[in-house]
Amino acid sequence: MTSYPFAEAKSRFSEILQSVKDGEEVLITRGKKKEEIAVMVPAAEWKKTKKRRLGTLEGWGTIEFADDWYMTDEEFLGYEPELSR
Repeated sequence: MTSYPFAEAKSRFSEILQSVKDGEEVLITRGKKKEEIAVMVPAAEWKKTKKRRLGTLEGWGTIEFADDWYMTDEEFLGYEPELSR
């Protein structure tokens, strides 16, 4: 992963975008302490890493779903809608 200070990233933005398009991850930092403020990743990579949030249970554990497994949010939460008569 390549790292750029914010000011340099602004002046080399087109070059950095091309690097990201080519598959490289880029870290943007700020200040003398080089505080990490952003990471640029290829869109395809970003889309793969999205995870389902656990809501109120967030931070208490993790859950993973197999690629071939499917369940709606309502089924997962045990919600059963009332049937109209």
